[in-house]
Amino acid sequence: LILIGGFVQLLAGFLAFRKYDHLGGSAFLTFSALWSSYGATKVLCAAPVSGHLLHIGAGNTEGFTAGSVAFLVLNAFLIILASSFNVVLLCLTLAMELLAVCFLLFTLQNLPLPFEIVVLSILSIICFYGAAASLTNCMFGKDLLVMGPPVLTVQSSKKDREEPLPCVCPRSHLTSGLRTIAELLNTGAVCGVPTDTVYALAASCRHPQAIEKVYRIKDRPQEKPICIFISNLEQLRAAAPPISPLLWEFMENVYPGGIGCIIQKGEWLKKLGVGAGYSRVGTQDSIMIRVPDLTVLVHLIDMTGPLAITSANPSGELDSTHHDMVISRLGHQLEGVLCDGESDEVVASTVVNCTRIDESGITIVREGCIPAGKVMQIFEKVKNR
Repeated sequence: LILIGGFVQLLAGFLAFRKYDHLGGSAFLTFSALWSSYGATKVLCAAPVSGHLLHIGAGNTEGFTAGSVAFLVLNAFLIILASSFNVVLLCLTLAMELLAVCFLLFTLQNLPLPFEIVVLSILSIICFYGAAASLTNCMFGKDLLVMGPPVLTVQSSKKDREEPLPCVCPRSHLTSGLRTIAELLNTGAVCGVPTDTVYALAASCRHPQAIEKVYRIKDRPQEKPICIFISNLEQLRAAAPPISPLLWEFMENVYPGGIGCIIQKGEWLKKLGVGAGYSRVGTQDSIMIRVPDLTVLVHLIDMTGPLAITSANPSGELDSTHHDMVISRLGHQLEGVLCDGESDEVVASTVVNCTRIDESGITIVREGCIPAGKVMQIFEKVKNR
């Protein structure tokens, strides 16, 4: 029973850490150590005299007493922290404090049996209810078994939440949020948006001044071109660019997704919806086009038309993989950030030069979230077919 109880507490701590619940993980690891130490000490000391492995008596209790006092102090901190979560966790930490008291009294050879029985009974009831409540509420997605409100609330955190954000930051799952960002982009604003790779800065291709602002925000060298995103390949077909059957087939196999294709630039871009920003996207002769595999961004592009896109980070720095990173790094220079949580990838897209696909094949300009080997496999398969 000692081994099972300690293992269960240890497993609970491991699962809590996996869910990034550092308080829960620390609490259950402490509980595991306390439970195992208390139980093992009692069993070993209760063994027959001829088989004693431990002997607690006058003159050799200092180590056990110091250990029990350490548990008392550590668990006291957990009690304070648990009081800001819920009543059940608070009761569990309080019961564990009583168990630490039992441990201390046992090392002092002054533990009343009725007191120990009451403490273990209370601990068993709380553990059973807490486990049942957590499992039930998790399975049904609602609070069927009450865990209780926090006893203590931190006022400073509420004040922090009320601090104004540097720009408009709607949620991506709300239609109103998409409309807000779309309206900003359509009026020439620059906004942070999620993509199927990392977060990006977006500007409408109809507003060249917004694209210029993107360069200033990122401190991006003017010689580095900016790509465009469209919502689907049919938009490109409607613009009727002079694209070979091989390139069409290759695009159909990589779109939507984390691969961007560089193709020849031309007047057909204006049919695509790239208006006054024609000269500010791509280079003089080529343009990188990508169809993202993210529903939120596709809907946004349907509202705005093609968007000029580049990663949402100051030039030379790491990509932004969460909307909080975009807000903290660049929010004071943006009109809005569409908040979508963690990004799907930690690196940007893979860029492929397809301008001479029929003559010499494709070349990898930048290897990103899609490995170069996989891109070449797709191309060889398409070419052979």
